[in-house]
Formats: sequence, structure tokens, C-alpha cells
Amino acid sequence: MIDPTLSLALSMYANKGIYDVILGSGISRSAGIPTGWEVVIDLIRKLALLQGKDCEPDPADWYKKTFGHEPNYSTLLEVLVKSPSERQQLLRGYFEPSETEREQGLKMPTRAHKAIAELVGNGYIRVILTTNFDRLLEQALESVGVIPTIVSTPDAVKGTLPLTHTRCTIIKLHGDYLDIRIKNTPDELEQYDKGLNA
Repeated sequence: MIDPTLSLALSMYANKGIYDVILGSGISRSAGIPTGWEVVIDLIRKLALLQGKDCEPDPADWYKKTFGHEPNYSTLLEVLVKSPSERQQLLRGYFEPSETEREQGLKMPTRAHKAIAELVGNGYIRVILTTNFDRLLEQALESVGVIPTIVSTPDAVKGTLPLTHTRCTIIKLHGDYLDIRIKNTPDELEQYDKGLNA
């Protein structure tokens, strides 16, 4: 049997630009950007500290016992910070490297980000869909001379060129962390805008 990876590689080589990439938190996790669950655990620790409580060794269990329900990324953010701008400021530190993190190579594009950027630069990939808020992929693309078109809001859908006319389009399904319209809460994530769906 032929390795499916070899089959995909051959098809991508023969059909430049017809494949899209779909990315989730795993690609950025290895860069030191926390997953949604890791953000939840960190927020629980901060909440416990503010209350003068010790939530260790299991912050999620402490939260459940204290508040009577399982911790959830979206609902926890909705309860802790009321406005989209407050959520954006709270989350910013999870995506931008401190000086120490930068020296350690954390929260910077990984080999995977760079490999995808090379595929885009060579014309093999033109569209990337992602649920990630970070900008690591954009940084990797810019390092190979590709300035992507970013679609992260419903109004950006209306104003963007057709996909066939762009070298690379990144569709950020949940938004970009620098925009206060990111989708975090259950209401925000309930459904995508019709234009984005289309």
C-alpha cells in the first residue's frame, strides 16, 4: 500500500494551489502559545489567587467544587471580563512574547509555521483556515516575502478580493487577538456570519 502522505505530496505537486490548509491550536501550542484549556487553567489560578485560595493540585476540580459546574473557556471569559475590549487585553499576554520568552524562542513561528509559509511561497497553498487568534503564521509568511490577505471579520469578507486573485488568504474563523471582535463567548461562537460561512 502507498503511504497516504506520499500520495498527498504527489497530488499537491501536480495540482499547485488547489489545496487549503486547516489549522487549530496544535500548531501554535509547540510555540508556547497556550491552548484554550491551558488558558482556562491559568485563569482559574488567577481567580483563586484573587480570592486568597489554593486551587492546586487540580485547578479544574477546585473550580467545579467552588462554583458547581465544569470550567469552560468561553463562559469563564464571559464571567471574568465583561466587554470585548477587556477580553482582548486579558488574552493579549497569552499571544505576545515577553522579552524572556523571545530569548527562549517562545511565541515565535515554529518549523511547522515556516514549512507552511514555504508551501505558500512556492504556490502550493493559497488558502488557510484557522481557529487561532495568534499571528505566527502571518509572521512566517512575511519572512518568505508573502503578505497574506487576512479575513477575520464579517466586514473583511465583504471587502476582500476573490480567493483566485490573492497569493494567500488566511481566514481566521474566530478572529484575530488584536481585534476586539474575536469570538470567545458561547453567544459569539454559536454561529458564523453568513458571509464567512459562504
